[in-house]
Amino acid sequence: MQCKVCGQNNSPKARFCSKCGNALGAAAQQLSEIGVGSSYSNGRRQLWKHFLVLFLIVIITALIYAPSFIMREIAEEMGGDAGAVLFIFSMAYTILLMSPIGYGVSFVFLKAARDDPLDVKDMFEAFKNYWNAVLAGLLVGIIVVIGVILLIVPGIIFACRLAFTSYLVVDRKMQAIEAIKESWRMTNGHAWKVFLIGLLSIPVYIAGLIFFGVGIIIAIMWVSLTFASLYHAVSRFTLSCGQQLR
Repeated sequence: MQCKVCGQNNSPKARFCSKCGNALGAAAQQLSEIGVGSSYSNGRRQLWKHFLVLFLIVIITALIYAPSFIMREIAEEMGGDAGAVLFIFSMAYTILLMSPIGYGVSFVFLKAARDDPLDVKDMFEAFKNYWNAVLAGLLVGIIVVIGVILLIVPGIIFACRLAFTSYLVVDRKMQAIEAIKESWRMTNGHAWKVFLIGLLSIPVYIAGLIFFGVGIIIAIMWVSLTFASLYHAVSRFTLSCGQQLR
């Protein structure tokens, strides 16, 4: 197989050029799928295939998240020691329950992006790797906050480079530190795509709000599927690269 970049003749089964490393054949096809447009397109397709289950999971997630926001509002109104205690309790609720639930929901959207069968119980998948989900959520949050303090731009970069952490903790059952390192490695060369997907999500959310507010749920589902689709495409490509190297 001849490389289109350098002209090197490679084995018909080669996935990468032996001279310049350019992707060939199926690897080149996989690489072409790692894009913002293709991720949004796959997200749209899978949204309608799995709409009812995903819609139900989003509603359940919102109900689980609601107490934390209510407690914070009450804590601000109460003030004093009682308000401080309630605020601490709401933070504990966020870290110990909302964080792993969020990771589990990311896994649900990943399964949908891969067109795997879905079940509502999948949203609790992170509890099988509970403490790593909690620790990863804390560490990613701390890293991003530190980045924001350092003139905002580093925070955006950190958030983009660590965007795959939740999928790795639940999908591959990685430990927290390992997942953070792997997300950083996987997003090398793809962080700008994560950023652009996030940027394009703004008009998607605005459009969702315009449609009587209910459309925001569909917008959240679509964007979540888009991020999951990007992770899935990058994951397939990096795994194939590893197999080729071995």
